[in-house]
Amino acid sequence: MNGPQSHRDTELRDHNEVTARIIGCAIEVHRTLGPGLLESLYESALCIEFDWLKIEHIRQASIPAFYKGHLLGHYRVDLVVADLVIVEIKSVERSVPVFEAQLLTYMRLMNKRVGLLINFNSRLLKNGITRMAL
Repeated sequence: MNGPQSHRDTELRDHNEVTARIIGCAIEVHRTLGPGLLESLYESALCIEFDWLKIEHIRQASIPAFYKGHLLGHYRVDLVVADLVIVEIKSVERSVPVFEAQLLTYMRLMNKRVGLLINFNSRLLKNGITRMAL
């Protein structure tokens, strides 16, 4: 017998819906532009797709970085989508573990449960997408 639906179930469904829309937009950008361009160009194109589909997003969100109570500077998060998902954009020949660590750090600092690492320099974009959850 199934119990009542929990808030966590609704939250996960919201995250899944948003990540599916982000991935759909990323696939359209990759289909149109192909691999091999600068990350900033993919970010701009992805924001155009989000605007067309009325997907709420913040570009280059700033997070302060502190060391022992002293401000060091600011992190720059590529995209925060629908106030739910962090998107980190790459255009590199191969992904390295530090990219995943970077995304996890941003997710923790911004208190977001889900993040996408999208490497547009992949022949097939589906091979360049990593979804992470806390």
